[in-house]
Amino acid sequence: MTIVNPFDLPRLDRKAERRTEPGWLDGLLADPATRIVPVWHGRSLVTGPREAPRAWMPRAGDDWWRAAAGDMAVLGVLDGRAYLGVDVSALEDPESHPELGGRGAFVDLRGIGSLMDPVEGALLAHAKALAWFHARHRFCGACGAPTTAIEAGNARICGREACAVQVFPRMDPAVIVLVHDPDRDRCLLARSPRFPEGMHSVLAGFVEAGESLEATIAREIREESGIEVTDIAYHSSQPWPFPQSLMLGFFARAATTEIAFDGEELVEGGWYDRAFLESLDRDARPGEVPFAVPPRQSIARRLIEDWLAG
Repeated sequence: MTIVNPFDLPRLDRKAERRTEPGWLDGLLADPATRIVPVWHGRSLVTGPREAPRAWMPRAGDDWWRAAAGDMAVLGVLDGRAYLGVDVSALEDPESHPELGGRGAFVDLRGIGSLMDPVEGALLAHAKALAWFHARHRFCGACGAPTTAIEAGNARICGREACAVQVFPRMDPAVIVLVHDPDRDRCLLARSPRFPEGMHSVLAGFVEAGESLEATIAREIREESGIEVTDIAYHSSQPWPFPQSLMLGFFARAATTEIAFDGEELVEGGWYDRAFLESLDRDARPGEVPFAVPPRQSIARRLIEDWLAG
């Protein structure tokens, strides 16, 4: 069975084969069905109540966003409608804009992703990731010349003819692993000093150059907790646009159980059995309860829930 995690949208047709087609982007902009997915300084435009936010995506034919539009990128086509991510960070104050005032607010997707419609959340995440890419690749990393967007906003190219280096959105692969001890029916959760007070999660780390995913998992778990693992099994993956990661989820069985947290990446935690985790209010936010787990928008939470259901 294919697992679809939050911020993933496999039904979206990215139309990669049409990105270099002359006039294609102009045609989408002229189509009244096309919707704009605006991003302002990395934040997404939503409306509705806090507990049930909805994406507000204006029509391409609306004029207000064009004056503020920076880089744009075709996200793809879904159910016959095209979606374009547009950076409107040129707007000084969206709340006072005549077309935006009272419509909604630009908010951090990290805080509301678990509350959103899955399709809308995935579109907002996609637009956010591409806006980040464009904002950070305005100049060539090889020669320093300005770059311009190509392939309907899904790549950039150096403007110096002698260089002409092309760059594409970067994804940083990271493993995220639920380590379990089946002999005692428990799993390893820990706190990073970057986490909100009380929040515990599974372990994670970035893949290094020249390293396989399996080697990364063994190294990261050993470095951060002192635990040796075996029986590594793939679970699923998740795009994580905060700002540009691809999270690759795994289960791993503990070969040793004595914990020695490194004190830097992880500062506290331990082995927690199934009964303890099932007794928690797992949807409580950090600060509301002494012990919290990651929100439902994260693959970390999916790993915990699927282990509990196993």
